[in-house]
Amino acid sequence: MFETTSMGPLLLSIRLATTTTLVLLIIATPLAWWLAHTTSRWKPGIQATVALPIVLPPTVIGFYLLIVLGPYGTIGRWWVEVTGDALTFSFTGLVIASCIYSLPFAVQPLQVAFQSLDRRDVEAARTLGASPLDAFFSVAAPLSAHGFLNAIVLSFAHTLGEFGVVLMVGGNIPGETRVISIAIYDHVESLDYAAAHQMSALLLAFAFVVLLSMFVINRRLSRR
Repeated sequence: MFETTSMGPLLLSIRLATTTTLVLLIIATPLAWWLAHTTSRWKPGIQATVALPIVLPPTVIGFYLLIVLGPYGTIGRWWVEVTGDALTFSFTGLVIASCIYSLPFAVQPLQVAFQSLDRRDVEAARTLGASPLDAFFSVAAPLSAHGFLNAIVLSFAHTLGEFGVVLMVGGNIPGETRVISIAIYDHVESLDYAAAHQMSALLLAFAFVVLLSMFVINRRLSRR
């Protein structure tokens, strides 16, 4: 039976992944829509910037975020002046770092889904008097359900398992930034393999259920 100490880091990880996914949906949806339909010369540069977290080591991203979000960084200094608290080594800082690290996993599935839409469906809604926003939510979004599902699950799962970025930006503060990947590393470092195995098995089972659910739902959506 799992100990309650295993649940604390997992619950914090789920909270981080859920918050990050919700924020990413707000950011990634308009960005993916623009990338799917724009002919701007800036498109390749924006796409490359969005995809950077896929190819860069997490420690590189974490290092630069630590500089920018730190008390002497551009964003970090402003945040301290406004709130009196530092962004680094805080849950808010982890959310910002996780959004940047998981951004391509939200944008790319949505972009693919939007590109596969038949534009005539959206244009038909516009001719019936729907505003661009109404046409998106009543026509484009439902037809892109599989893209939203993939974006949600991939963003959630990617954030759930991240290590390098959260270690660099959040450190290891129990109840605040000590997510399950950090807790597993701590147990391995202290040669407590039993606890590390317990947490790893818990994360493995949870991640498997999340991904399995995505594939099952996607299969049902494709049959409609």
